[in-house]
Amino acid sequence: MRRTVGSSIVAGLGDYLSAAIIFLIVVSAGFLLRSILVRWIRRWAAATETKIDDIIIGAIDKPIIVWFVLGGLYAAIPYLNLAPQLSTTAERAALLALILSVAWALANIAGGIIRFYGSKIGAGLQVSSLGQLLAKVAILSIGIAIALAELGIEVTPIIASLGIGALAIALALQDTLANIFSGFYVLAEKSVRVGDFVRIEGVGEGRILDIGWRSTRILTLPNNLVVIPNKKLAESIVTNYDLPNPATNLDITVSVSYSEDPDRVEAILRDELARAAAELSGLDRSFEPLIRFSMGEYALNFTVIYRSVSISERGRLQHELAKRIFKRLQSEGVEIPFPARTIFVRSEDARPASVKPRTRRT
Repeated sequence: MRRTVGSSIVAGLGDYLSAAIIFLIVVSAGFLLRSILVRWIRRWAAATETKIDDIIIGAIDKPIIVWFVLGGLYAAIPYLNLAPQLSTTAERAALLALILSVAWALANIAGGIIRFYGSKIGAGLQVSSLGQLLAKVAILSIGIAIALAELGIEVTPIIASLGIGALAIALALQDTLANIFSGFYVLAEKSVRVGDFVRIEGVGEGRILDIGWRSTRILTLPNNLVVIPNKKLAESIVTNYDLPNPATNLDITVSVSYSEDPDRVEAILRDELARAAAELSGLDRSFEPLIRFSMGEYALNFTVIYRSVSISERGRLQHELAKRIFKRLQSEGVEIPFPARTIFVRSEDARPASVKPRTRRT
């Protein structure tokens, strides 16, 4: 009796030992194969022009570890001599884990591709989290549905129940859903992008940091973070300084005395603008500067119109050009007048005599 029990224990330990050895062999071989293949694939991907292969490699780097572990478990289960029902349950659990890990990898790939193409079309600092979130939720939902179907659970009643629940949630979260769909609309329309410098009615000017699932974050010029609901952004009047291209005009008004020759002043201004174009960075040298002349109340006015390569350079260039023009006009002896007004003073004697009211005769 003791010998029989001991033999059973030894046999059981032998089964577990065999399963453990098989598991370790499969996992070790998987890690070795992973290190060799990943090194070779990364070298091959670096030689290609597209970045999609790099995104795929990065996305499956962690899930592939799960796949090797699951492969080891799947190979070791038959050596455990489990009861048929328990063995089937273990194999099904491994299959479910495999399905979910594949969905995880595909969600990472989709998020990486959206991030890549978002930056490629000029999304700027980072691609909006909204597109990545929608793609990942959609793929993971499909993976969960496949896993439930594999368990023998009817997915159709669940979807119907979720539809009714979703309707109730939608009625309760109208504003939140409006912000979500407004954010999706803003991304799809491409009228504003992450990284663009914009002016929003009622908000001011700033650079878009992120277009999220509910709100858009903007960093204003005073270095303050403004969070705007996507619904309000979609309904507001927005001026985008980076579209159709980031170059933007700057203008400086110069006033000189009526005694000056307009042609001479214009020639001085054009010469100074040519010097500034050669010395100042940030000016669009392909743009021919414009000078427009007008006559004001007390001075001759010249409006200088130039172009900076981006809105971020406009303030600095206006500052530098205004100083250069002022110093140049001073060195050329051009008179810059002060505001003048003619005041008429009426003396006390010049006042008209008061008129007495006429009385009516009765």
